[in-house]
Amino acid sequence: MRPMKLRLSFRFSRRPLFLAIALAMSFSVPRASAQVSPSEILNPDLKALEESYFQQLKTLNQSIAKAKFSFPFYLSRFVGLDPAQQAEADSRGLEFVRFQDRVILKVTGNYNAAYDTARLTQNERAAATFRTVVLPILNLVTASLPQDLACDGIGFEISHHAHTRERSYDYEGKEILVVVLDRNDAWALSSATTDSARQDILNRNKIYVSGTDFGLSLTERDPLNVQALPRSIPAKPDATSTARSSTLVARSPLLKSNQSAPTVSPPALVALADPAPTSANPASLAPTAADAPPAAPHLAPADADRLNEKYQAQLASMAKEGAAKFHFLDYSPPTFMIFRDQIALQMTLRNSIQFGPAKGSIYKRAAQSFDLFLAPQLKDLSDRISPELDFQLFDFSVLNKLSPGAKGTSEAIEFICPRTALKQFVNAEITNQQLLDQSAILVNGVRIALNLQLVE
Repeated sequence: MRPMKLRLSFRFSRRPLFLAIALAMSFSVPRASAQVSPSEILNPDLKALEESYFQQLKTLNQSIAKAKFSFPFYLSRFVGLDPAQQAEADSRGLEFVRFQDRVILKVTGNYNAAYDTARLTQNERAAATFRTVVLPILNLVTASLPQDLACDGIGFEISHHAHTRERSYDYEGKEILVVVLDRNDAWALSSATTDSARQDILNRNKIYVSGTDFGLSLTERDPLNVQALPRSIPAKPDATSTARSSTLVARSPLLKSNQSAPTVSPPALVALADPAPTSANPASLAPTAADAPPAAPHLAPADADRLNEKYQAQLASMAKEGAAKFHFLDYSPPTFMIFRDQIALQMTLRNSIQFGPAKGSIYKRAAQSFDLFLAPQLKDLSDRISPELDFQLFDFSVLNKLSPGAKGTSEAIEFICPRTALKQFVNAEITNQQLLDQSAILVNGVRIALNLQLVE
């Protein structure tokens, strides 16, 4: 059986039925919603836009808060919040931001549908959120704002839940749908009346699912081939762009807010909003190894599959030894996968540390999972890997059990570490924090920042 991955599309069976499961939470009465104040915005261009459309954005925020959706939806400054946090979280989910040197009006929110991954493909999950959340909100946006809105486009960053049942436990992760529309296409999509017309518009605009460029299909089970699609939003400013800065080209496909999410680490590692070219060291302009644009040709899952087939015997031997020594899951052996156009060797381990109910801090659990459980094993693990194997990243998925019993809640913390940095760490050339600063850390599929000292 192929291992369970945080990118839910890689590991679930596909059947023709559609099912969305509502989270166990009550609907709350929409409260009067505020709007990001221009005084909070440092960028002068974005600040001027916020001032110009401030009252309209406030009215639009309130209209969205009062709208009816199939499942609870909350505007928010940040995606991926737990349901219990959403009703009282910062609801100022409308904001002008920069995206690939263009100015975008971003709509951010959390949608509390939990799609059954055994019955619904990743494309169908994204299409469902597009139909039930993005399109209704887009209609409110185009009805509330003028078509000559002084920005380049309209963007959406919406998280939803994906629920799966593994052998001994239920697992629920988050996926994030990002749609970035050219301004004229946003109004055209709002007025489109057929899926064919909507599909044509989507095909030439930017769509991502959990950070991966995605060819969303409104009528098929599987996504379209991204390489065959036209994309109208350029990565660099053109003569008509309202965004002129050449220093803010974002590497991440996700929309970067003008304000950073609350975090205990430097903003360079803020979840879901990688900054423009910086690293964890504010004085350095070099990208981290996990974020660096690939120099090699584009990789596909088939490239990882070929490695899995070539080294099948070695991976099976490692799985057998790891189950006894490193707490590997018996049904999730080591495997090669693709992460950000780089090959990663993924290993799933069951944490031997016992945690209490999930009400505690995810940052503290992530820090303890690394320092007390994973880090002591890294040297032994890395020494078992031949240096001749050609891959760039280690992907350690640590499964934490948060409540007892076969159906108790769990969480998956994923440490995706550059191979060279991990080698430096096990050789005592860099610290644990320096390793994490060069890595990507995800909790149930949502990237977090982690400062080990601040969560003690």
